[in-house]
Amino acid sequence: MAVFQFPQQTNFYSGKVRDVYTIADKWLVMIASNRISAFDVILPKPIPYKGQVLNQIAAYMLKATEDICPNWLINTPTPNSALGKKCIPFKVEMVIRGNLTGHAWRTYNSGKRTLCGVTLPEGLNENDFFHFPIITPTTKADVGHDEDISKEDIIARGIVSEQDYAILEKYTYALFERGKKLAAKQGLILVDTKYEFGKIGDQIYLMDEIHTPDSSRYFYADVYGERQLKGEKQKQLSKEFVREWLIENNFMGKEGQTVPEMSDEFINTISQRYIELYEKVIGEKFIRKDLSEEVIERSITNSLDKLLG
Repeated sequence: MAVFQFPQQTNFYSGKVRDVYTIADKWLVMIASNRISAFDVILPKPIPYKGQVLNQIAAYMLKATEDICPNWLINTPTPNSALGKKCIPFKVEMVIRGNLTGHAWRTYNSGKRTLCGVTLPEGLNENDFFHFPIITPTTKADVGHDEDISKEDIIARGIVSEQDYAILEKYTYALFERGKKLAAKQGLILVDTKYEFGKIGDQIYLMDEIHTPDSSRYFYADVYGERQLKGEKQKQLSKEFVREWLIENNFMGKEGQTVPEMSDEFINTISQRYIELYEKVIGEKFIRKDLSEEVIERSITNSLDKLLG
């Protein structure tokens, strides 16, 4: 994707998935690319329509949770872009888990019973529900891997004040509860997700995306119980299957490892999975939009002109 130049642009940053433009040091334009990352590595080939899926789910979910806490979003000039307030981000991601899966399961299966300062109960199987959701924060790394960290360490190291962390914790539990209810209406279980927060002055805002396949994991509710009883893998909607494929092909983002070749067929499978997740989570048909770079630039510029006056 091209790098644009917008009115009163003061900064540009290309992240793992999004291109972020700072406008007048007050607003952000985020363009969701079709890039895909796993194990903190950007994979070589883009995934068709992934950016549109992420952006539209995030916008839908931010709207559906704006009564819980204020969020950064102002509008979506195009299906793959978002315009919103620029916040000073907290250097932590609030990861919340309802089930023992993914990284939590790998930690548990290795014999450890503590994750981010949270004690995990004995006798759990992969994908079992926790008695209540647990928050397992990670540091938000500018470069390299995010790292697990406990609430106590976050506060002790001054990464987030005790007062602010209490608010982040309250918002995280409430957002996850809302996310689970929204998922349940669509026959899904919101298994785990992450939230990012920032501040403008003294006000805390929810930032970035929420409840998307890049930040969340969903199981199909109708087959969950039966599969758990049989010890079978859960049918899920997330990008975990991409991680699993990479692990099977000896790649976990470690030094010296090479990203395996991804066939066009596998790329198409990933794209279809993202579209399936959109349609399941939102409950609407996904409309593919193939926008030219000129249309994207013009639409965002028009939105900015109205905002900047």
